[in-house]
Amino acid sequence: MKYSEITIAEINDYLHVDNEDNLINILLTASKSFVKGYTGLSIEQLDTYEDMAIVILCLCAEMYDTRQYILSKKDVINPVIKTILDMYSINLL
Repeated sequence: MKYSEITIAEINDYLHVDNEDNLINILLTASKSFVKGYTGLSIEQLDTYEDMAIVILCLCAEMYDTRQYILSKKDVINPVIKTILDMYSINLL
């Protein structure tokens, strides 16, 4: 599955939800924006890494499950997501 080809229906299936297309569309858009901004890669470059689909699915799931923003010292990015993103990121110093 390519980054650019992930659909609302696939996110719905992954989350086991129905009739939440508007919310899922927002989560999918936000997840893709986060990945693109974090890595600094173009859509074409992101499409070459199949594991980016896992990142998008996980991000959507976390945002769907949490639905709020909480900030504390223990709140950090999911280590699996961070590891995959860091492997391809060109924005790291």
